[in-house]
Amino acid sequence: MILIRKFRPTDLSRVYGVECKSFKDPYDVFFLLNLYELYPESFLVAERNGVVVGYVIARTIGRKGHIIAIAVEPEYRRQGIGRALMKSATQVLKSQGAQELFLEVRASNKEAIKFYERLGFRRTQVIPKYYADGEDGVLLRKSPP
Repeated sequence: MILIRKFRPTDLSRVYGVECKSFKDPYDVFFLLNLYELYPESFLVAERNGVVVGYVIARTIGRKGHIIAIAVEPEYRRQGIGRALMKSATQVLKSQGAQELFLEVRASNKEAIKFYERLGFRRTQVIPKYYADGEDGVLLRKSPP
């Protein structure tokens, strides 16, 4: 069973571990902590058997909800955890007034793009050289249910 709950500072080392296993250019611990301080209501973790196995960080900008980051431990992927995190984040963002959601993803991350499309996101734009290494980003948008 998966529990989705708000991030706590004691989760930082686990979240950072998931971050490092999931991204080519991971956020550092200080940036993750800063995101928590800025968006404590929409920084959520997924816990299985008392262990954090995934997280999502989101924020509202006016009437738009921005998924800043989402990741799941590699060995726990394809078990519905990412979907549960996105559902919870969507609920939080809607409660904060978001009428549309958006996120960016590496153009080469075909698996993630398919995941977001299954959740109802649609590709709307390619952002040239969005990432630090020069890779393009893909902007995806969705109206929350």
